[in-house]
Amino acid sequence: MLCIASAGTVAALVASSFTLSWTHSVEKTQWREDWVVAGAQLQLTGASVQGPGAGIAVPQDAVWAEGRWSYVPSLPPIPELVLAASGMTPSPWQLCLPDGTCRLLGEEAGTPARIWAASACPRE
Repeated sequence: MLCIASAGTVAALVASSFTLSWTHSVEKTQWREDWVVAGAQLQLTGASVQGPGAGIAVPQDAVWAEGRWSYVPSLPPIPELVLAASGMTPSPWQLCLPDGTCRLLGEEAGTPARIWAASACPRE
C-alpha cells in the first residue's frame, strides 16, 4: 500500500508502482520519475527529463528517445519521499498510478507531502 500525507490528511492507495512528475522551476521542462514499492521501501527505477539546464544534470548514460533524456539512477531504496512545495515551480507534483489515476501534491507553498509504503496507513 502507498501512503500519502499532504495538507493534514493521509490517503491510502493500493499500488505497487507510481510515477511522479513536475515542471522545473527555471527551465519549464517536465521531469519524471518511476517508483516501485519494494516491501516497506520505495525504489527509484527510472527518471527522465525533457532537457538539461539550470540544476539539471543529465547523466552520461542517459538515452535520448521520444523527446526526453531517460536513465536509471543507481540509488538504494528509501523509507519515504518528502516532496517540498516551494511555490516557485509552475506546477505542483503529479503522482500517477499505472491505472491512470493521478493526484496533485504540494499545490500550496510550504505544504510538503510525504509518500511511503506500509501494510496500513495511519491517520494523522
